[in-house]
Amino acid sequence: MFLEPLTLPPDRVIPGGLLTELTALYGSQRDFHALSGDFPDPDDIRPEQVAAALADDLADPDSEVLLARDEQRLAGIAITLAHHPDPADPDPWIGLLMIDAGSQRHGLGRRLASLVEDRFRAEGRTAVRLAVLENNPGGLAFWTALGYRHLAHRRDRQWGRPCTVLRKRLD
Repeated sequence: MFLEPLTLPPDRVIPGGLLTELTALYGSQRDFHALSGDFPDPDDIRPEQVAAALADDLADPDSEVLLARDEQRLAGIAITLAHHPDPADPDPWIGLLMIDAGSQRHGLGRRLASLVEDRFRAEGRTAVRLAVLENNPGGLAFWTALGYRHLAHRRDRQWGRPCTVLRKRLD
């Protein structure tokens, strides 16, 4: 597996083939989207909805959208944030880590998380944070198995959903 940053062409539009791949990836995670409420109908995720969901991240200079490819196939996506909006928070964040549902339980999520952590280590970062929706016990189990530890409970900044904030030291 390797990571490639998603960079947009000058017209700032995700190329059609890539948007098709991303839509299939997002659509494969029906159960997660039903929990998160990110899409109006988790059984019918459309390309324009995926493009809209990624638009803010792609426009934010502190965000990075990383495509995880496994033998040229889009296997997952990670969205990172170099700096949290709260100036008291010194750590970078993983905003989203998603693996194609058909590839889950094969270690790809662990590999993707490790690659993201390695990128932060290479930048000299000493820890990373993320938030897991409190109605997602599977997500919480995944991240705690990777060594992330409970830091706080709070609501997410965008939708006010209850979350558990986790942190992992990277040394």
